[in-house]
Amino acid sequence: LLKLAMLAVGLTLAAGNMSVPAFAAGDSKAGKKVFNKCKACHQTKAGKKGIGPNLNGFLGRKAGTLAKFKFSKDVKAAGAKGLVWTPETFVAYIKKPKKYLGKLLGKKKARTKMAFNGLKKAKDRDNLLAYLMTVTK
Repeated sequence: LLKLAMLAVGLTLAAGNMSVPAFAAGDSKAGKKVFNKCKACHQTKAGKKGIGPNLNGFLGRKAGTLAKFKFSKDVKAAGAKGLVWTPETFVAYIKKPKKYLGKLLGKKKARTKMAFNGLKKAKDRDNLLAYLMTVTK
């Protein structure tokens, strides 16, 4: 099985897809520390409520669609435009959330309820994603 996986990676690279996702090297233990900036508002366990939307199961979910959470109009609009939370979109978003959504919506900045300005360091973003991938399903 390992040989088959290595062959698949080799074929992908040979086909010209030389990029490896930036989050591939994320450290979930370090990401837990980064999540300390988020946990005042966001929960990761199913059914827990917070100021911000619960992050359990966020990967693969369309933006602004978590049941029983009141999102801003701009977050809902981003979801309506097709924004789905994937590792790639999350890492890009969490760098500068309002700017990311604004660009998607054709604005300078989006209006959201989130006061957080983003994570400047790519390593912090990658580590946060690695942590979230281990605690949210």
